[in-house]
Formats: sequence, C-alpha cells, structure tokens
Amino acid sequence: MSFPQTRMRRLRATPALRRMVRETTLSVDDLIMPLFVRPGSGVRNAIASMPGNFQFSVDTLVEEVKELADLGVPAVILFGIPETKDPIGTSAYIQDAIVCKAIEAIKAAKIDICVITDVCMCEYTDHGHCGTLKTNRRGVRDVENDATLGLLVKEALAHARAGADMVAPSDMMDGRVGAIRKGLDDAGFTDLPIMAYSAKFASAFYGPFRDAAESPPQFGDRSSYQMDSPNAREAMREIALDIEEGADIIMVKPALPYLDIIRAASDRFDLPIAAYNVSGEFSMVKAAAERGWIDEKRAALESLMSIRRAGAKMILTYWAKDAAKWLAKS
Repeated sequence: MSFPQTRMRRLRATPALRRMVRETTLSVDDLIMPLFVRPGSGVRNAIASMPGNFQFSVDTLVEEVKELADLGVPAVILFGIPETKDPIGTSAYIQDAIVCKAIEAIKAAKIDICVITDVCMCEYTDHGHCGTLKTNRRGVRDVENDATLGLLVKEALAHARAGADMVAPSDMMDGRVGAIRKGLDDAGFTDLPIMAYSAKFASAFYGPFRDAAESPPQFGDRSSYQMDSPNAREAMREIALDIEEGADIIMVKPALPYLDIIRAASDRFDLPIAAYNVSGEFSMVKAAAERGWIDEKRAALESLMSIRRAGAKMILTYWAKDAAKWLAKS
C-alpha cells in the first residue's frame, strides 16, 4: 500500500517507538580498545594526531585497562613500541618483549578483560615493514613472505606464553594464519583463538596510527602485501583462505571505506566479523569536531552504528572508552 495508507513516519514519532523498531543496536559489548605500550615508568604520552589517545608505560597501561574494564569494555588490543629495533624485529618475540610485560601485568592485576595482541613485525623492525626483507627478481627490496612466517609464529607464541587471550596477525603474509595455528597447537595452546586481519587494505587512513606506533615504513609502502582497495572478490578469497587455515574471527580493515566488504563477508561467512575503525577515520572526525564543524559524539556513534549495520560484531575503535560512557547514558 502507498501513501496515505502507508506512512513511514508513524514509527518515528517518539523516542520510545524509534528504540522499539530499531533494526541494529550498538553496545559496549561490541567494542575493542586499541592501546599502545612502550618502555618506561609513569609514561602517558599524548598522541598529537589522535587526540585523547596515549602511549603508555606498563604501569599506566594497567590503570587504563582497569578503567576500561570498569566501563564495561570487554577487550583491548595491544601494540608494542620497543626500546630497540633491528631488521628482523627481534624485540617482538624476546622473553621480555614490551607486549609480553604488558600482558603479564594486566593478568597479575586480575582485570576482567580480554587481552588481544597484534602480531606483526612493523613496530619492531628498523625499516618499518611487516617482515624480513629481500631483494626480489625486479631488484626491489620487499618483504620475504615465507621467511617472515617463522617470526610471526615466535611472536604469537611469546604472547601466548605471557597469557594473551587472543592473537591477531595483521601482517597480511600468505599462510600466516595456518603457520600460527600450527605453532600454537604444537605448543599446547589449542584453545587460543586467532583473530585474523583477513582483508587489510593498503589504505591512506593509517597515518595517525603510524605516528602512535612509531612504525612508518622507511622506504616504499606496503602495497605488495596489503590489499589493493578496488578489489572486493579478492577480499572474499583472502577471508576464505584464513578461515580454511584456522582463523576463529576475521577482520576487515579499515571499516568505513570498506563497509561493502564487511557486508559481503557477513552475508557469505558464518564466523564472527571484526572491523577496525582506524586512526584516520577517528582523527578526521576529531579534527572536524575541534573546529566546531560537526558534533563528535553523534558522528562517532553514527559511524560505529554503520559498521555494526554492515555486519561487524566487533569494532576496534579509538572511541571505545568514550563510546562506553556515551552508551551508558543513552
């Protein structure tokens, strides 16, 4: 039936009606907070390009994680900033790696929160790429895929031994999920889940993160291993391969420019889907809000809702702490 019999506005008349017919909900349970940890004590370095976010030392990180848990945020994902870097990222997997120290401190504090760890080499290599390098047949320095797999396994095992609840490989090397799954299983960590950055695109929206993690590539870019932005079918193949290799959760990164990929993955695969609302998406809204051009809270919650509506169950977002407070008052 058409107008005037059908009036779509009838169910929008009051706040209560709008809540009752709402098709998608956003909850604090959907949020994962990314955190950056570095050596030192009492460190809480503001990240200029990501207002409201900080580099923490282990002691101040524990305080932040306690606050997040008290707000109901169910999970954090840790990124490490090491004291020293080398060509193969040794500081990612040594016994006293900064992320391992952070995991142990959080667990010692008995905080009821899921601790996820980013597994990648880019924060730990002196060249800023996601693995060990070689010169390819075209004479170009590039990441050596198969040699990098063993390093990623070492890093994942270091995090597992420290007490991580989940590991999240973000490197986009072919075969890394299977290699990590086998490494974990062989070491007795059969119950430790893997959240794979399965469709991670070579995006312009990562800039502020690279400031925060101190991990910009020292030459070239990451286009030879991260996905080309026009490719949707390829993303489905990447996801399918990660599932076949043993991924428990799959991720699309970034989120907002790739809502179509999230929706396609949600329609096609029955695993939980995570999406990373990345630093550039966050910082653009922050910058506009600081100039009074938009309402940050409304824009942030609308953005997060769009990611949920596209089909993601979990959202990694730098708004997790603020969103937890906003949602508690809504």
